[in-house]
Amino acid sequence: MKIATIIPAFNEESRIGNVINVVKQVDIIDEIIVVDDGSIDMTYKIAQDKGVQVIRLKENKGKGAAIIAGINHTKADIILLLDADLIGLTPKHIINLIKPLQDKKYQMSYGVFCNGRFGTDLAQKIIPCLTGQRAIKREIFEKIPNLELTRYGVEIALTKYVKKNNIPSIQILLKNMTHVTKEEKLGLIRGLSARIKMYWEVLKAIKIFKFYD
Repeated sequence: MKIATIIPAFNEESRIGNVINVVKQVDIIDEIIVVDDGSIDMTYKIAQDKGVQVIRLKENKGKGAAIIAGINHTKADIILLLDADLIGLTPKHIINLIKPLQDKKYQMSYGVFCNGRFGTDLAQKIIPCLTGQRAIKREIFEKIPNLELTRYGVEIALTKYVKKNNIPSIQILLKNMTHVTKEEKLGLIRGLSARIKMYWEVLKAIKIFKFYD
């Protein structure tokens, strides 16, 4: 089975390179695709210099649209989704996410932070369905309509579809991993504003995909 890693990124110039470096260490990954979602910094150039495929969206369309843009550029059977701002990512984390699908026991795995930082650990423990670290069979994406409209609600849409259709999935603990929060990236006020916007997009996705309940 062919495996592609898709990394949606928006203004992640100081972090995207580290994530790419780790993914490149994993031999079972056939393709690495970074989708620059309308960044205004050097995200595109840094990813391009790493020698991976880079798709550049002219304007910010949201995480859902970025992921679908990546999927449209690969024929891989397994899609590994990783956020661009991860801290503590290792090749073992990646292999642990992919292996359940290679063994054909599951069609989706989702990673939850553990022993990283209290705040991010707690958030993912409370709402693990929002994690951006997943390995997913391609056919799942092909069966869900309008994913490109979900923006930050893409993870909840995937979770709801899998649950509704009794598709086997498994939670994977990502030990000693965390990510950079919006407040750290943007400052307290702008970060909180961005967080509120993210949760609003999640709520909209729940409404759009309510027929999966």
